Amino acid sequence: MSLFDLPIDELRGYRPERVEPDDFDAFWAETLATSRAMAWPATFEPAHPELRALEAFDVTFAGFGGHPIRAWLILPRVREGRLPVVVEYIGYGGGRGLPTNWLAWPSAGYATFVMDTRGQGSAWLSGVTPDPDAGSSGPQAPGFVTRGILDPATYYYRRVFADAALALDAVRQHDAIDPALVAVAGGSQGGGIALAAAGLDPAVVAALPDVPFLSHPRRALEITDAQPYDELRQYLAIHRSAVATRSTATRCSRR
Repeated sequence: MSLFDLPIDELRGYRPERVEPDDFDAFWAETLATSRAMAWPATFEPAHPELRALEAFDVTFAGFGGHPIRAWLILPRVREGRLPVVVEYIGYGGGRGLPTNWLAWPSAGYATFVMDTRGQGSAWLSGVTPDPDAGSSGPQAPGFVTRGILDPATYYYRRVFADAALALDAVRQHDAIDPALVAVAGGSQGGGIALAAAGLDPAVVAALPDVPFLSHPRRALEITDAQPYDELRQYLAIHRSAVATRSTATRCSRR
């Protein structure tokens, strides 16, 4: 694994070249509009009554294409009025796990909403949400980064980022939540998803991304051979004519 980069002073002021397709905004507006037209009311089923200080709900909401996405909503049992909520997105390979994995925000008096990442959840925290479109995405390297990457319409992170934006719609449906006080957070892949969600929903009041993944894939490939960026290298080494990769990654990660 590479252990070098620019000097810290240069990193603090680093701003990569921004390359945005002409139809970028229209692409995402259409993606969200189509999915919202297929949405249905989220369900909030009480779960884990053994948590005496907290109240947990097993949530199912409509994500990209109307696909069911699972989540946890966790609230402090003692509360007054509607609560601010932090929507958490999960690092690469992880799923929503158990409510006991997400106690920090509700223990501090906030609500937290933890979105399961479609198709993931078998690397370090368990997940329960499938990716129904995975079978139509074409060849890929092992993992998720290159799933459907040759076409913006089929790219995996188009579905995930749409899920992330629609998770914000879903959590606002619960009467314990103040819909005007929704923040997003996450680390690594979760940080990248949080940035995308904040860009797609201008009503988000705060974003707390930590080491966000997919923020600048081209530079990452130049300085590290670590996973999951190495999935892109593996894919390109085999599919050398995959000229659409750069525009797809740009379209789905720069927001």
